[in-house]
Amino acid sequence: MTQAKAHYSRILVKLSGEALMGNGDYGIEPAVIRRIGGELQDITQMNVQVAVVIGGGNIFRGAGLARAGMDRVAADHMGMLATVMNALAMQDALESLGMHARVMSAIRINEVCEDYIRRRAMRHLEKGRVAIFAAGTGNPFFTTDTAAALRAIEINADVLLKATKVNGVYSDDPLRNPAAVRYPRLTFDKVLTDKLNVMDATAIVMCRDNRLPLRVFNLNNPGDLTRIVRGEDVGTAVTVE
Repeated sequence: MTQAKAHYSRILVKLSGEALMGNGDYGIEPAVIRRIGGELQDITQMNVQVAVVIGGGNIFRGAGLARAGMDRVAADHMGMLATVMNALAMQDALESLGMHARVMSAIRINEVCEDYIRRRAMRHLEKGRVAIFAAGTGNPFFTTDTAAALRAIEINADVLLKATKVNGVYSDDPLRNPAAVRYPRLTFDKVLTDKLNVMDATAIVMCRDNRLPLRVFNLNNPGDLTRIVRGEDVGTAVTVE
């Protein structure tokens, strides 16, 4: 593959922790993370710089623990550590494919990964390494969606690619409502006004105010991620206008 076939030069992919579970109820399914790693490898071979943010919902979800009675700050810190575990698993999957990857954490955990430093992250990307950003923003009360938007803006990504279980944004949950309509294109303002369940409002506002395009796609459709990078109209595009 050549760079001429790539529509973007630098992307950030947001993966949910649940995406790593496959058909399981908890943890990481090795076959799933290897498949995702393979798709990321295909993209890097197009000379596209790739960054990744992974959630931790397959292990711990801070907001859920808080609703169950745990202190929210403690619960969110547990969630951050869960994202580090997922990021290390993704790094291992990429390295098993012969790729170079670096996990960078927003909280200090130097024995297992690097601290997130923007200039160092940019350097990793320029050298062709996949940069995996862990531990969210490093602060409680912020989701990994917000972390993905923040990091994408910081590294000057061309687009934020949000991986989900469905092929885009719908008027309602398509898994529960067969009559739900898929939107091929949306504005950030419509997402906010109609309270569409794309990402949390903070992430959407950050993307809108920094004019960062967002595309929502189905991670379970093999090849869709690569097709998006080639410029194909996959999933739902969310833009300022």
